[in-house]
Parts: sequence; C-alpha cells; structure tokens
Amino acid sequence: MLSQYDDDCPITEEEMKQLTETISTQDITTAANTINEYLKQQERVQLNIGVTGESGSGKSKFVNAFRGLGDEEEGSAKTGVVETTMQPEVYCHPKYKNVKLWDLPGIGTPNFKAQDYLKQVEFDRYDFFIIIASDRFRECHTQLASEIMKMGKKFYFVRSKIDVAIDGEKKKKSFDKKKILDTIRKDCENGLRSIGLVDPVVFLISSSELGSFDFDLLHERIAKELPQHKRHVLLLSVPNITLEINERKKKALKKRIQMVAFASACVAALPVPGLSIAVDLTIIVNEIRTYCNAFGLDEKSLQNLCERSGKSIETLNSLMTSVLHKGLCTGSVLPMLSVASFLVTEEVVESVLAFIPILGSVVAGGLSYLTVSMMLKRALNDIAEDARKVLMAVLETDLEKSN
Repeated sequence: MLSQYDDDCPITEEEMKQLTETISTQDITTAANTINEYLKQQERVQLNIGVTGESGSGKSKFVNAFRGLGDEEEGSAKTGVVETTMQPEVYCHPKYKNVKLWDLPGIGTPNFKAQDYLKQVEFDRYDFFIIIASDRFRECHTQLASEIMKMGKKFYFVRSKIDVAIDGEKKKKSFDKKKILDTIRKDCENGLRSIGLVDPVVFLISSSELGSFDFDLLHERIAKELPQHKRHVLLLSVPNITLEINERKKKALKKRIQMVAFASACVAALPVPGLSIAVDLTIIVNEIRTYCNAFGLDEKSLQNLCERSGKSIETLNSLMTSVLHKGLCTGSVLPMLSVASFLVTEEVVESVLAFIPILGSVVAGGLSYLTVSMMLKRALNDIAEDARKVLMAVLETDLEKSN
C-alpha cells in the first residue's frame, strides 16, 4: 500500500486520487502541466533562515556562502569589517527563491535586549536561527538563545572564521590541526556554559572554505530537526560541497522517484490516447533538470565553480560521462524512455501492482510506473556520480592549494 511510504514520499493516496480525477477531464497539454505543477509544490515550501551575531562576525559572508555565492557576485550580501546590516535584509537563494536567508542587524550593543531585538526583526517569520561569533560567545548570544528557546524555535551556534584561526597557528612547530579545532570548540562551549547555557553545541565554520570543518555536521543537525517537507527544500538548496551532502542529495531525490513514477502511472491508467507518453516526457525532463540543479551541474553553477576553483569548464566537462545535463529536451529523453520501457514486462508489473492500489489491475499503469522509475533511477545515479567526480577534482585542487 502507498501508506507504507508516507514517511519518504509526501503524497497521500487521497491526494493521488484527486489528481487522477482532475487530469481525466483535461487535454494532453493541460494534464502534463497539472502533473508538473503538482510535483513542484514540494519545492515551493518556504524556508526562512535568520542569521545573527555581533557586528563583524561574518554574518553576511555566511549568507553568501550558504547560497553558493562569492562576496562580490550579483545578489550577494554586503560584507565588511564594520556592521553593514542596519535592518533585516532578505537574500533569496539564486535557484530556489522560496529559500530565504535573512542577514539580521548585529547584536551586542550596550543597550541590547534580546526580547526587543526579536520583535524588531519579526521573530515569527524564521524557521530557525544561526547565531554567529568570530571569537568568544558572550552574554548577548546566550540572552538571544534563551529568548529563542522560550518561543519554541531552534538555534545553532556557529564559530566563524576558523580558517583564519588555523592559518595563525600553522607556522608553529607544534601545529596540530585537530588539537587546535578541539581547543577552539571546547573554549567556545565552556564559555557558553560559564554564562548559563547547559550542554551547548558549537559548529566551527569557515565561510571561505565552507566544505571544510563542521558545515556538514551543521547541515545534518538542522535537517534532522526540521519538518520533513522543509528538510527536503533545505537539502536541495545547500551547496554540493562535501561527499556526505552529495550522498544525502542522492538519497533524498531517490525518494522523489516513487512520487513521480506514481503520477505517471495514474496518467497511464486513463483511457486517453497519447496522454501517457506526453506526460512522461515532460515529467522526466523536469525531474532531470531538478537533479542537475540540486547537484550544481547546471551551466551557471559550473561556471561559478570554475571561477572559484581555477578549473576550466573543459576540465569539468571531461569528468562527466552522463549527457543528461547537456541540451536536455524531450527529444533527447525519448530514446532512453523507449529503452527503459522495452526492459519492462507484464510479469514484472504484477510484482508492483500491490503497491499501486489506485490502479487496480490496469497493466498500463504498472508499465508506466516501472518504466519511469527505471529511467529516473539510472539518470539520478549517473548525475550523482558526475557530481561526485567534479567535487573530488575540486577538493583535490583545494588540498593542493592548502599545502
């Protein structure tokens, strides 16, 4: 039954019944658009992240890095050695406009009052807060955390500019990166305990080297504490900068395949000539574009990666074996869809009909379900592998530079 997959797939049986009824009265083009709009709803979930801390702590730089932007790129938040944010400034993710990071005014002034500050920045709009310090955490940080906790929302302490701290110690004969990081972490946590916070957790972050240090741990912690529908949006929007994030994206997108294939199966079960293939092609093309965007293999993301890493676009393209991110259209997908459908037999369909209760014994629906599933799984595996190879090449370059 579909209910067995409710935790992984945000579509209920009732919703799918309603969708099937709607498209049964539409022409091919309208039905295809209806399906696509339905599948995009999940990505339209709003996610608002409040980024706060003392003046000069690196709030704006973190906002830029989280969105995969450099400090001087179009749409980036203003950065500087003094406070540049006098009121909440919203910055949308360049690819996911529903994901918004808010660069909040600095805290820590002599007249700072956490409760008044939260009213000033309109506390209710944020899903969670990132509280940043570039040195020690102070009483203003714990006051703010306490007020956020009282109001039932999450916050995460980030110690920024870790790369600067590491660089300052490299010339010492006794240099030990792990020990230095452990010392900084314990110092921050002990400082927070001394001013009243119980069992604090501090994430060490460098916005200049976001893939290093604790960003992956921070992302994992936030994702676990978000509602499922917002967790998916966060994962799509976070930069693909670690192998762990690359794998998480792959697993999350794999869960979407069941939803997409199920929508396809519902269309195939309708007695409308030509409808199924038209919808399948549109669904598959849009879904593969979603994969490319999520893994940073779209053209603009690759160009930005080249500028930051020093790699040429030709070098990155030579690493990728999948052609799915190049010139994607229904014409390029149709041959692959035909191959996938050829591999599916009616005997195989019988093994999945029990999981598609709406379709009953309609074999056409089962065929479409398996065909789309098979093709999208292959496409996702290929794109995720291309992204992994690109990431490895960039990480190797970063390692060479650091040495």
